[in-house]
Amino acid sequence: MLRNVYRAGYGGALDFFYPETATHRPIPFFLCCVQAGFPSPAEDYLEAQLDLHQLLIKNPSSTFFVRVIGNSMRGAEIDEGDILVVDRKIKPCDGMIAVCCVNGSYTVKRLNLRKDGTVHLLPENPSMPVIQLQDLEELRVFGVVTTIIKRLL
Repeated sequence: MLRNVYRAGYGGALDFFYPETATHRPIPFFLCCVQAGFPSPAEDYLEAQLDLHQLLIKNPSSTFFVRVIGNSMRGAEIDEGDILVVDRKIKPCDGMIAVCCVNGSYTVKRLNLRKDGTVHLLPENPSMPVIQLQDLEELRVFGVVTTIIKRLL
């Protein structure tokens, strides 16, 4: 269950959600792997429990989810409708994908931290412009993207 906490946008919109920690429960997890090529011989299908919170969330108090609107990050396999797991505790570094607040508007981009101290926010779509921060613009890195959740159907 996701609790909606904020909606904002920078050339699109982002829906922010906090994980619901009180009601999560483990999901059955088959220990055998699924072949993406030739089928494998039958194996014993051992079942364990998989807790998605434990798998996806390392820092529950600093983690939130955000739904993506727009296609500026499609080259990084982030598509419209995907849900990103974002951790505010991780220190943002050059090359990481992060949710950023630029002058009060939120966006998801790849960080480009330059040696001269300037910051560029890089889209992963060649048809979208690079955000080059000017002297008076305000940038806050809201959190680092750790996981992309996709719905196939």
